[in-house]
Amino acid sequence: MILFHDPSEVPADFGETVVAIGKFDGLHAGHRAIIERMLVDAAGTGARTVAVTFDRNPLAILAPEKCPPSLLGVTQKAALLAETGIDATLMLRFDETLAAQPAEEFVQSVLVEALRARTVLVGTDFRFGRGGKGDVALLRRMGAEAGFAVDEIADIRSVHGRRVSSTWIRELLAAGDVADAAKLLGRPSSVWGEVVHGAKRGRELGYPTANLTPELEGFVPADGVYAGWLVDGTSAHRAGSRVRYPAAISVGDNPTFDDVTRRQVEAYVLDREGLDLYGHEVEVQFVERIRGMVAFRGLDALKVQMADDVVRAREVLAAPCR
Repeated sequence: MILFHDPSEVPADFGETVVAIGKFDGLHAGHRAIIERMLVDAAGTGARTVAVTFDRNPLAILAPEKCPPSLLGVTQKAALLAETGIDATLMLRFDETLAAQPAEEFVQSVLVEALRARTVLVGTDFRFGRGGKGDVALLRRMGAEAGFAVDEIADIRSVHGRRVSSTWIRELLAAGDVADAAKLLGRPSSVWGEVVHGAKRGRELGYPTANLTPELEGFVPADGVYAGWLVDGTSAHRAGSRVRYPAAISVGDNPTFDDVTRRQVEAYVLDREGLDLYGHEVEVQFVERIRGMVAFRGLDALKVQMADDVVRAREVLAAPCR
């Protein structure tokens, strides 16, 4: 997949395109429905498929006090979009300049001139342009003049009628329900970041962990211990393949000790000794919550619980389809 950051980067001979536009935060089932429809619409036409999205939630600029935490960072979003099989992503920087751009200008500069759109796909709640004045009706009016069609994709809903949304997924993750969040995402929720040096307390207890930098990407679920996977992205870049390790994952400030001042994500790789991941960029995937975070009275009690956590994590990950 080609990654563009500005319409000016799209080559003049890139060709006609089928375009999907959206925040795509989480790239959940609703977003995937738009992407999959885009791929179908482009099949057999010679048109290339392009996702147009943003490097942050527009609310981060428009109304920071209302902006929810993102489910994905830009590294994660680009990687997940690449896995869908589309030809390119235009990851626009959402800043004051883009926020002030009139909707008509956005259509002309991005969809007509840069991408030569043949079809544009959006969700039912799509708004764009200065003041959010751009909508599906405007797209259709301009498309009729510029020669592109507009396809509005209906929401994906649960059997109970709730719309699949980033908001719902954030609620589940904030409650530690990573298993149900995965059903809406179509994959385990995850965070991405560099492995950094920690207090090395896990090593002293017999369970050395890979500690992720606090400046990580992705939504960190509720405090607790999880079964999951650690994917070594640095080794994948060097060797050309993803290296995935089963792991027991701790999220929180470790209340047994009083010197941990912030929430942290650390993963103990199961049944693997001598693994050096310092400086590596890794993805930590959450499969199932094992327990909440609690304070223990002494190291012996903590060690007993950690041993049990490892056993339970191993059992969870050994189950089919994990």
